[in-house]
Amino acid sequence: MPKSITNLVPEQWRDILEVLTAPVSWIPGMQQWLLEFVFGAPSGWLAAAYFILLLFPILLWVGGVWCTQLAIYTLPFRSGRIEFIKLILLAWWDSALAVWTYWVGLARFFVVIVGWILTLARLALKFLVEIVRQAVTLPFQMGGQVTKSYFQPGVPWIAFLMLIGWCLLEAVIFTYVLLPTVTEVLAGITGQATPRYTAPALFVFLLILIAGSFACIQALSDAVKEREYKFLIQMVLVELFVMIFEVMFLYRELVDAITPWIAQQTGEKFRPGIVFTLSLATFGWLGIRGMTWFLFAQHGAPPLQAVMSRRPMAHTEGVAAVSAPAGPSMWRAPMEEFKREIGWLHERGDEVLEYLTLPFLHVVAAALNFAMILVTSRPVFSIPFKSLKEVLDTREMLAPLRFQAKKAAP
Repeated sequence: MPKSITNLVPEQWRDILEVLTAPVSWIPGMQQWLLEFVFGAPSGWLAAAYFILLLFPILLWVGGVWCTQLAIYTLPFRSGRIEFIKLILLAWWDSALAVWTYWVGLARFFVVIVGWILTLARLALKFLVEIVRQAVTLPFQMGGQVTKSYFQPGVPWIAFLMLIGWCLLEAVIFTYVLLPTVTEVLAGITGQATPRYTAPALFVFLLILIAGSFACIQALSDAVKEREYKFLIQMVLVELFVMIFEVMFLYRELVDAITPWIAQQTGEKFRPGIVFTLSLATFGWLGIRGMTWFLFAQHGAPPLQAVMSRRPMAHTEGVAAVSAPAGPSMWRAPMEEFKREIGWLHERGDEVLEYLTLPFLHVVAAALNFAMILVTSRPVFSIPFKSLKEVLDTREMLAPLRFQAKKAAP
């Protein structure tokens, strides 16, 4: 018994007070020691383990001891003492069962959580593997889709690739030839050193011009085949302007590059003039365009125009169009599996909530049983609970009893 309370009683009554408080005087010390044991763990992990595994059973033990020892004072005034003692003993049995259920429920909850984590990790791994697989196969799938979208059977792939390669080759050669002239012109205009991206920009510009040159020849060829005379005259003029532009700015520079060699071979006796240079450049343009056109450009230009205009090629006579079958979406399978996994997680959400709450509810119910036996001589809950629904049903069963108790009160 605390001395602060004992000192309030006269000295002649202290021995009687100690005898009367003997059943409960030792409980506060025990209670303090148990709580210091739980909260005085030397390490954080051990403190967390004590808090999770021992705090609620210890609180149940303390509550049960208090109710049992206080029940001793009510025995002389109770009817049906034997039945009351049986209820107290059964309450301790239920408490032991509640503590065991508490520990087993926590273990089951952690096992379920680990299973969920492994399931989510497996799902994430599947998505990662699918992303890697799609990234590896994406170029091939995109190539197949472009082929199905733009082209039909009979596309001259060799001619198309040779035309692209020839345009790149001409762009590289003329970039090398024109770069000193362009650099000098830009330096004279700006008064500063030319930027580093001059060569790439010049290469892209020349590549577009060369590909456009073949497109103009294709348009001229189509006008001749269709006998569209008005359009034919227009395309002849356009092609003439294209030839003049390329001869003046591209092929002339190429001829100027070999002029010193011509002068050296003739002993400086023959120095080409402007007429000879432009004529040689014109013949070079006609020869190169003619050879490339009749070899592969006339077959590769239509696919190039089809790609640029995002339109399918015109079918040649006697070749039927074949519609490409719609392939399955690359993400359909993993998304369907993801939806199934999410649905499974939602379905198991209530079960996890039940796994988490039932262990604590067992301990709380056992403690409430002690209190209710002390007050009303009967327990409230039947332990163990099989589901949350059983707990809710017990609450609904108690509601009419509370209403009847209020009604019977004066």
